Amino acid sequence: MKVGYARVSTFEQDLDLQLDALNEEGCDRVFCDQGESGAKAHRPEWNNCLDHLREGDVLVIWKLDRASRSTKHLIELAEDLDKRGVELKSLKEQIDTASAMGKFFFRMTASISELERDIIRERTLAGLAAARARGRKGGRKKSITEGQMLEAKRLAEAGELSITDICMKVGISRASYYRLVTPETAS
Repeated sequence: MKVGYARVSTFEQDLDLQLDALNEEGCDRVFCDQGESGAKAHRPEWNNCLDHLREGDVLVIWKLDRASRSTKHLIELAEDLDKRGVELKSLKEQIDTASAMGKFFFRMTASISELERDIIRERTLAGLAAARARGRKGGRKKSITEGQMLEAKRLAEAGELSITDICMKVGISRASYYRLVTPETAS
């Protein structure tokens, strides 16, 4: 039996490309995780997929990083599947662990994929450090201005308006109000 597994990290991403490839490969059953990171070893449908596999089955994935983000985990997975008599097939990398050469390419490709992710991480961290050195701060811009913050605090200290009225007058949400105004000054 061919058992497929598809995964995307966010709910905004689409599984269609992977599902089309798995169906074209002739998978008898396909398990899908959406909104699940490959860095997590335990994902609901991934766990169900692994539990479903039996000796003689082939686990088919679109790409190695759909199963895991780390070489160590991929190799442990391949060894576990091998002990259980289950083959692993990755469509994108054209890897099939049914042969010695397929097992070799699996390990090499897993290592290269991890190296690629590590290089991207290093470049990202270097870019952030360079931006900080030039005085640029990262993160989302504040949605509340200094003026709004001061006005909310001033109105809260005056004690003449309700929290709802202060929020409407200043143009902030109740959550923002509670974040800005300390409990001692809230009315």
